[in-house]
Amino acid sequence: MRTKICGITSYEDAINAIHAGADALGFVFYEKSPRYITVPHAKEIIKQLPPFVEKVALFVNVDAAFINSTCQEIGATLAQLHFDVPQDLYTKLKVPSIKVVRAQTSSDIATFSDEYRLVDAYCETYGGAGKRLNIEWFNNVDCSKIILAGGLNPKNVASLKAYGFYGVDVSSGVELSHGKKDYQKVKEFIANAK
Repeated sequence: MRTKICGITSYEDAINAIHAGADALGFVFYEKSPRYITVPHAKEIIKQLPPFVEKVALFVNVDAAFINSTCQEIGATLAQLHFDVPQDLYTKLKVPSIKVVRAQTSSDIATFSDEYRLVDAYCETYGGAGKRLNIEWFNNVDCSKIILAGGLNPKNVASLKAYGFYGVDVSSGVELSHGKKDYQKVKEFIANAK
């Protein structure tokens, strides 16, 4: 499974995740998140990173112009849209994007089933709360285009291999505190996912 370490707020955490084998890093541009990062700070981190690592910018309730300008300025390679996006917004994007399904029921995981998408547990706040989805919902489901998020950590990620998820996305499950990653947990998470 491919791995994304989300909620990156420092160069040290970014480069440590890459050295541990992360395929993607997530940067949160949602001011209410404890992992919020400013555009200048994200730009400073990203410009120091090696190539061939996906740089994902996470957005909540913003317009296409903000997404486009932010991604262009910081050098993001993918926009993650963590909100109910008006359909016309996608046509205005100048950067590749991934949709997020905030699943409340088992039927929700079939949303956008013909596309690669991130599936997370629904919670009132955006950006995740470390809540885990009922893994039984994925029994007999084609998970090859699903990136699973929510409540993942180094101890439970290996148990997901049998489902054939495209990838996994973790934030709080590998942290010392909000926005500060635990390098040992990051290494363990990626090793167990791979």
